[in-house]
Amino acid sequence: MRAFLFPGQGSQKVGMGAELAGASRVARAVFEEVDEALGQSLSRIMRDGPDEQLTLTENAQPAIMAHSIAVLRVLEIEGGIALAATADCVAGHSLGEYTALCASGAFTLADTARLLKLRGQAMQAAVPVGEGAMCALLGADLASATALAEAAAEGALPGGRQAVCEVANDNDPTQVVLSGHRPAIERAVALAKEYGIRRGVVLPVSAPFHCALMAPAADAMAQALERTPPAPMRLPLYANVTAAIVTDPAEERDLLVRQVTARVRWRESVLAMGEAGIADFVELGGKVLGPMVSRTLPDARTTSVVTMADIEALARAL
Repeated sequence: MRAFLFPGQGSQKVGMGAELAGASRVARAVFEEVDEALGQSLSRIMRDGPDEQLTLTENAQPAIMAHSIAVLRVLEIEGGIALAATADCVAGHSLGEYTALCASGAFTLADTARLLKLRGQAMQAAVPVGEGAMCALLGADLASATALAEAAAEGALPGGRQAVCEVANDNDPTQVVLSGHRPAIERAVALAKEYGIRRGVVLPVSAPFHCALMAPAADAMAQALERTPPAPMRLPLYANVTAAIVTDPAEERDLLVRQVTARVRWRESVLAMGEAGIADFVELGGKVLGPMVSRTLPDARTTSVVTMADIEALARAL
């Protein structure tokens, strides 16, 4: 059994999709459709940068989605591989869940681009720049990361105010990400070794994603998803919020709202897919999720598909 996976924020880089666009009219059509939907030349920013423009949350999120969908469309149209006939389920990391829904037919490409643009803008606007932060804990499991987050939140803000410091991403058995107020995140990095964690690293992100501070963004997405709800899916999806399979569009709409403030339960999602018999994991548009899968399920087969050569190799293998 096979799952197709879609990466999240952090997998963007200047030049993404350029080789694919040069080799395939199908890929070019995807990038052109996204540009038209957004009313901006996102494809130019993807191709030429500058990096500070691409890494803006409102650009990075639709760019990563567009890249993954371009890879998928080339695989389907030029490679002759139908996703619904080849995969048993889909999943995506954070914004990648929207990509997975686009891939499974729940959102059109244009709607997915617009939703992610809005999501990025709402997440950036939810917390003033500089007030929030995120850190990666390397050599951490969920239990040690949770204990560290609770300790780091205590006394982190002046005036007795309660700081937010929460687990944002449970990525694999060795990597957990925290999110919250900057003083609490910096305290977590300083305390990491006391909790048996090898290292804490503050991440170069513009906002504290997947924590309670994102509540205004969740409200914005609730309104947007009322206007643009997901349609029925051609494939079941493993949701970030529940680490469980979902097939009902109304349930998925509610989960997408909750996802903005909730933990990304990626490790648990991979374990759930493994328990369901998924042994073959194909990541489209990135090389981030495959290593996480391998650390969670050492016996799983993982494939990362980014370039035209990758697509051709996968088409032959399937």
